Amino acid sequence: MVEIGIMMGCHKDTNFVEYFTEAKNIGITSCQLSMWDMDLYTDEYAARILEATKKVGFRVSLVWAGWTGPAEWNFYGGPSTLGLVPIAYRNMRFEQLRKASDFALKLGVTDIATHVGFLPEDPNHPDYTSLVPALRDYCNLLKSRGQNFLFETGQETPVTLIRCIEDVGTGNTYINFDTANVILYGKGSSVGSVTVFGQYVRNTHIKDGFYPSNGRYLGTEVKVGTGLIDLPEVVRILKEKGYTGPWTIEREIEGEQQKKDIAEAVKYIHQVLGE
Repeated sequence: MVEIGIMMGCHKDTNFVEYFTEAKNIGITSCQLSMWDMDLYTDEYAARILEATKKVGFRVSLVWAGWTGPAEWNFYGGPSTLGLVPIAYRNMRFEQLRKASDFALKLGVTDIATHVGFLPEDPNHPDYTSLVPALRDYCNLLKSRGQNFLFETGQETPVTLIRCIEDVGTGNTYINFDTANVILYGKGSSVGSVTVFGQYVRNTHIKDGFYPSNGRYLGTEVKVGTGLIDLPEVVRILKEKGYTGPWTIEREIEGEQQKKDIAEAVKYIHQVLGE
């Protein structure tokens, strides 16, 4: 049975029973929890989630761990503010990722993902050579807990990403493949990217979009099936490489249109999978 998931933003007042029930009614059976509020990493919040998963019959496949500090989602401010690459915020954000690991343990979830940032393509760049051992330490911590670390794709080239996975070398580093991000950041095509690193994909963001139209801002995200990703070919390659994980939908808008687009994406994914 195919598992279709959803990327779910978590807030203090989130009604998990209501959200999971609504998602299940359109054929979604799992979610990634998007956690950007560090105050939510509590026993009480974990208990709320666990109670809802049991009541509805729903699964949390991954904790998507955000971080605090400045974050500019563009090509000028992004390299110095996003993820773990910027040295000024690195220690703080690794500490927050450790809290994400603690929280995932409370939920019985093995996978933690985040944007590492704009990884330098030059493997001799000091931002790269200093980051790899720090990532290795974190991934070894996760390994000791039976957990895995997943790189969210987009801000680095596919080759740079597999090099980093190889250099970290702990055996529990994988990829959360966002099918649109590689396009939105102008780093490659969805098909080309998964051809390079598909063997490391452990979860997904089924998302669509267009390439950047200038050198400052990301491309535009759109409804699945209306952009430049070739989902049928992506699915074919992933299956060929042994992928059996969830097809997790992400739609970066809010409100009723988001709900409509997600419901249509569920139908589209079933069509692509031939089910």
